[in-house]
Amino acid sequence: MTLARLGVGAFNIADFDQFEVHNFNRQVGALMSTLGRPKAEVLHEQVLDINPEAKVRRWDEGVVAANLDEFLRDVDVYVDSLDFFAIEARRMLFKACYERGIPALTAAPLGMGVALLYFKPGSMSFEDYFKVEGCQENEKYARFIAGLSPAMLQRGYLADMEAVNFKEKRGPSTMMACDLCAGVMATSVLKVLLGRGPLKAAPWAMQFDAYKQKLSFTWRPFGNSNPLQKLLLMLIRPLLKG
Repeated sequence: MTLARLGVGAFNIADFDQFEVHNFNRQVGALMSTLGRPKAEVLHEQVLDINPEAKVRRWDEGVVAANLDEFLRDVDVYVDSLDFFAIEARRMLFKACYERGIPALTAAPLGMGVALLYFKPGSMSFEDYFKVEGCQENEKYARFIAGLSPAMLQRGYLADMEAVNFKEKRGPSTMMACDLCAGVMATSVLKVLLGRGPLKAAPWAMQFDAYKQKLSFTWRPFGNSNPLQKLLLMLIRPLLKG
């Protein structure tokens, strides 16, 4: 919606899910009037409500190998908003973008803040940064968290640790964090599309935490093979057990 209000006029939207009550705390399309409706359909309508002339292509089944080429056809920039636990789908999309020379960005809501990663064509790839090839499921999650948030600014103020359960594939997020993601992502996409101003690509990562009022830029050559990342992974792994 932020991009539509900025004037971006063409979108490819894919989502196989529907709005449910547990989405109300953080997702802009989650309303009583949209409860039970397909997310992609609702977002399609909202884009057109902002800009009736926008061109919107939609995949209600989500992105899978069979429709990947069509989804990425004529795409100028890929905006990642997949669920945290959709590691394999994310790997597929970022690999495809890298091979096609498509800039790809992800902005993750962490605590009450945002973490941004930009994968620039010709620079470090998603795989080279996160290094999840051949890892077990929990190790993939650990490496994704470590790569997203090398500074771990959100660590220390989560009130209910039981809200995080990787076995059940659930974790907390807040509307403040999602709003920050929308603002940071839209600004970054604008810079990529218009070529205005620098944007640090991986192995650089940016994190801002509104609760702690801190901004951090981290540089991790070799991605999760960096010695600092290996230490961080040693701290994260025990939290993912059980």
